[in-house]
Amino acid sequence: MSRGLASRPVQTADIIRLDHKGRGEADVPGRSARVHHTLPGEQVTFKRRRRRRGFDEAEIVELLRRSDHRVEPRCPHFGNCGGCTMQHIDSRKQVALKKGWYREMLAEYELEPECWLEPLTGPQWGYRRRARLGVKKVAGKGRVLVGFREVFKSYVADMDGCEILSGNVGELIRPLCELIDGLSICDRIPQIEVAVADNATALVFRVLETPKPDDLDALRQFAGRYEVRLYLQEGGLDTVQALVEEQDALRYRLPAFGLELEFAPVDFIQVNGALNEKMIELAIELLSPKDDEQVLDLFCGLGNFSLALARHCAGVTGIEGDMGLVERAHRNAILNNIDNAEFLPSDLFYPSGQERWMTGKYPCVVLDPPRSGASQIIPFLPQVGAQRIVYVSCNPASLARDAASLVNLGYDFKATGVMDMFPHTSHVEAIALFTRR
Repeated sequence: MSRGLASRPVQTADIIRLDHKGRGEADVPGRSARVHHTLPGEQVTFKRRRRRRGFDEAEIVELLRRSDHRVEPRCPHFGNCGGCTMQHIDSRKQVALKKGWYREMLAEYELEPECWLEPLTGPQWGYRRRARLGVKKVAGKGRVLVGFREVFKSYVADMDGCEILSGNVGELIRPLCELIDGLSICDRIPQIEVAVADNATALVFRVLETPKPDDLDALRQFAGRYEVRLYLQEGGLDTVQALVEEQDALRYRLPAFGLELEFAPVDFIQVNGALNEKMIELAIELLSPKDDEQVLDLFCGLGNFSLALARHCAGVTGIEGDMGLVERAHRNAILNNIDNAEFLPSDLFYPSGQERWMTGKYPCVVLDPPRSGASQIIPFLPQVGAQRIVYVSCNPASLARDAASLVNLGYDFKATGVMDMFPHTSHVEAIALFTRR
């Protein structure tokens, strides 16, 4: 608890609204407080726990008046573990809140689409196929902890399992604790990267010290017993090595498009596999490329949108700054017998305007940037003849900013909607369509 807050008394307040991180804004005089795990319309007693710029974070002590949208959290670790922040809210209300937050971000730029799309939703549990788990040897507990961070502290939460992790990973939390606790380097493993493919589960151990022979034996036995693939990472991403020689690459399928994509265990892939396929279908529907049109896919990654789009147009050019992803995208095209897609490396954060791909004409453009958005590349879209743009965003704040730029460049804000890629969290994803006036 932050210094000075420990002595503050328990307070009573009504919850007015939720901020963009899912914290309830309390109606109290003086310094503002945001109470975790509350809902608008509820009355609670709360204790201030952590000081932030302009407000204090607080935890609920007692629920005095309950919202109709409150449900019993499924996970016993909810409230302590920070991996989920909204399990106490029914699923429909979660999506409605996310849409409301996104609408507020658009309103800051005086934007309103011509049409709001129906929210895109998928599985609520066991959906998360990519995650980063913290690891910590805790002397006070006499054992190793593996999991997400606590809500109010940077400590690793004490967990036995996880309801949102995909495959069998949620059930491996306790076995992983016991495995690492028995290693000679148990205090030299800070994190585990999780990647669940359709054909295997990969766990990448970040190690700050080379494992000893007995450690390697224990790791191999664990991999065999739980049918997972283990990797060690002693430095940067280029140091990731499989513990046992792999027989085949990690893959995920897109059945609606007859595709199967290979990826490396630390590559970016969309977290929610089922929603990813729905998202691609919606993107193609919105973009509506004609048989004779060329499509430009910016921030294409390993071909998630590009290869599906290639089935619906004359050709696709995918642009990506990570050379490793460019190579995997090219390989995925070959593996799926797609000959009308090419992939080129290019720095989309510092474009010069002289890149080879900028000499082409692309009536259809897909943007799928990281959280920072696509502000550096947007000014060049009219130059390549973009008539229809589908923007897929993992950060509605940067999408709202970029949407304003596109409108100023002469594009109409035709449609948008939220996508619940991360149920039970405050994370919002959105998709939008822009057309040239």
